[in-house]
Amino acid sequence: MLNAMLLLAVPAQAPAYVLPPALLAKAHALELLHTALYFGGTLWELLALALLLRWGAGSRLARWARSLTRHRGGGPFTARPWLEGLVLAPLWLAILALIALPGSLVSHSVRVRFGLSVEHWWPWWGDWAAEEGMTLLLGTLLLSAVFALIRWSPRRWWLWFWLLIQPIVVLGVFLAPIAIDPLFNRFTPLATQDAPLVARLEQVARLGGLAIPPERMFMEDASKRDTGMNAYVTGIGASKRIVVWDTTLQRVPPDEILAIYAHEQGHYVLGHIWKGILFEALLTLGLFALLARLFRWAVERFEARWHVTGVTDYAALPVLLFLASCLSFLSAPVSNAISRFQEHAADVYGQQLLTRLLPNAAEIEVDDFNRLGRAWLEDPAPPRFVVWWTYTHPPVADRAEEARRMPPQATPKTQAAPH
Repeated sequence: MLNAMLLLAVPAQAPAYVLPPALLAKAHALELLHTALYFGGTLWELLALALLLRWGAGSRLARWARSLTRHRGGGPFTARPWLEGLVLAPLWLAILALIALPGSLVSHSVRVRFGLSVEHWWPWWGDWAAEEGMTLLLGTLLLSAVFALIRWSPRRWWLWFWLLIQPIVVLGVFLAPIAIDPLFNRFTPLATQDAPLVARLEQVARLGGLAIPPERMFMEDASKRDTGMNAYVTGIGASKRIVVWDTTLQRVPPDEILAIYAHEQGHYVLGHIWKGILFEALLTLGLFALLARLFRWAVERFEARWHVTGVTDYAALPVLLFLASCLSFLSAPVSNAISRFQEHAADVYGQQLLTRLLPNAAEIEVDDFNRLGRAWLEDPAPPRFVVWWTYTHPPVADRAEEARRMPPQATPKTQAAPH
């Protein structure tokens, strides 16, 4: 009885992440809107594709493409399937982009209304067009390859396609920071913006057993779009680098930038990019095998209704896209769980490393999470189902709480040199 009374007399510890009432209301509203846009947008996109299938759009567009791509070969018209694919693939990818466009427009409007974005509509349209243009180009090649493989190996096409895309994924990760990201943002050496900060970051790197040269540290001009703060690690091999947003440099104290950097260094040391590539390869292997089975079943089951003649018929392309979209949506919790695991591991590494440099590392980490959470209007108590399905990072309230109670004596993993 006495123990119970003593426990009641001890004041409860305040949460590690706290928002003022006005920001808390906005954070709750934003969380609700994000959730509605994610699940509602996905439902709309799947429903639109299903309706197009129901109305026979696949067969109609396939007949139209076939009429465009026939040629006279010394007699009757002869079909050219590869050319038919080059017509239909970009057409369906453009249809998908237009279906998703309303959700993208609403999402940007919400970000602007809540003060998370300052990007005007004309630049936004430019970014959208550039992104969709790249998707159109790469997607056309990949979808054409899929149907070529289906014609060549109807039972094992999914395995050959999986093998085909693995080097493409690795090449994409390598090229992203040097060929793709610069199309949308300007990157300048961090040393030209804040040389003293770079010296301190190098100190953190050496403390972790790394030798990250200043040439691999960059500042991104994110302020032309976003008001929040961020930093990230990107690339592999010779293209690997750590990027800090200019908003972070402008609004975050140096010690907290060290905390952010230590977290990103954790991704570097713990090999999260390569591990992420490996995990996604294993996940897509299983998903492709399931997709192939579902694709064959659906086409055989509904070929009369959809007017398709088999899995090699380009009229079945929207069926493949619909099923792939469903599997991508349903597998999101698995991918996001792995991402949250890696982010937590990087948090642990970063604080353990920072503790060796700054005695008040836990306090700095908690302050940093509060600053980031307020900038992005992070909900202190998001629904656990939403976290499980959609969050790539642990909720900021959980991260702040973990930082506050993390034991300081642990030693982080070290690495001799970058690779």
